[in-house]
Amino acid sequence: MNGFRHEIKLLLEKPDYFAMRTRLRALLEPDPNAGPDGEYFIRSLYFDDLAKHSYFEKLAGVADRKKYRLRVYGLSDSVIKLECKEKRGELIRKRSLGIRRDAADALIKGDFSPLREYDSALAKEVLSLHTGKGLMPSVVVDYDREAYLYPVSNVRLTFDKALHAGFSCADVFDPNLPTLPVFEREQVIFEIKYDDVLPKHLQLILADSHGSKLALSKFTLCRDAMSRFKP
Repeated sequence: MNGFRHEIKLLLEKPDYFAMRTRLRALLEPDPNAGPDGEYFIRSLYFDDLAKHSYFEKLAGVADRKKYRLRVYGLSDSVIKLECKEKRGELIRKRSLGIRRDAADALIKGDFSPLREYDSALAKEVLSLHTGKGLMPSVVVDYDREAYLYPVSNVRLTFDKALHAGFSCADVFDPNLPTLPVFEREQVIFEIKYDDVLPKHLQLILADSHGSKLALSKFTLCRDAMSRFKP
């Protein structure tokens, strides 16, 4: 299908992460967008509607579903993306639209009207969901990403660490935004994305992994973490 890729998610304990990282570093190139330490910080504000379709469809394992989010990198406003992550069975696709800081600030506050200024199918889709189903900010998702690339089949392997949940309707550019750690043992989410077929040598490495398949998304994990929070 056009633009769709395969995705595998595993939850690794810290010793398994270190072992897997050592093996991959010998074979793959690091993401050129990473900083000197090989990582970069990602913050996303996820949206959900009044019926919480994104949350409950994920819990129910609905095969075909979509999630919408606002994403920034390193708390900078130089790159701000409005995104839709779409899943069809075992395949995923991401659609993105770069937006201005003033539009992002409005979305954070629940004002979706600036999207009318964008000649974009995604902007129209998000605006329609806001108007028709009450799509609004739901939860902030923070993590540090360590990524590696392999050119065959456009393979991308990422370790997402220090997963934290933050409050919706909060300034995603605020370095002092209060957040909560999601994992007690600092587990790492290992994601493998590829176009067609995963190369054999990478299949063998993954087969040796002691990670468990992750059924829940970062969005649902963070939503659950915030629901447990009692100030």
